[in-house]
Amino acid sequence: MSGTHTGNPVAARVRRLEERLVAAGQVTDAELDAVLTSVLDGASPLNGARIVARAWSDAGFRERLLADANAALPEVGLSMAGGLQEQRLKVVANTPERHNVLVCTLCSCYPVALLGPSPSWYKSEAYRSRVVREPRAVLAEFGLDIPDGREITVWDSSAESRYMVLPQRPPGTEELTEDRLAELVTREGLIGTAAL
Repeated sequence: MSGTHTGNPVAARVRRLEERLVAAGQVTDAELDAVLTSVLDGASPLNGARIVARAWSDAGFRERLLADANAALPEVGLSMAGGLQEQRLKVVANTPERHNVLVCTLCSCYPVALLGPSPSWYKSEAYRSRVVREPRAVLAEFGLDIPDGREITVWDSSAESRYMVLPQRPPGTEELTEDRLAELVTREGLIGTAAL
């Protein structure tokens, strides 16, 4: 894990810790890279897209997903395990009355296994602080205009809990297969900063 992260204080602290562990002979850079590779192996927004496509196609799965996402994920071959403990996942559905958007105000907690590596803007202090205070304005900056009558709910991730947005199914997609539906889903849609 070489390189410096001068623009991100958390990343700089992590790198200093890594350097100390390497200097003390506790771990090598190659071992740290192997851990990161194993964590990211298979991490992709395609996983989240598969979940959404199944929820759009199977009302029973959608109901189970919204009630207990951790219990429903194995139905599509996924889980939130992978660290020291299983993270809690809550899937929140966009509706004509409500739009959901994700943030982690403390750092950048994010369901990497389901959405792939987080975009740089998700980690930025500007996004993390502003989307909570003025979500409608921030979403407009992403090109997503939410009508005044539609409620916006901001979900704040934590070390123990992660969130994923279940976007509204686009009209005219009733005849599409799950694979074709999954192709419509974007990482931004899963975060709530874009509509599909």
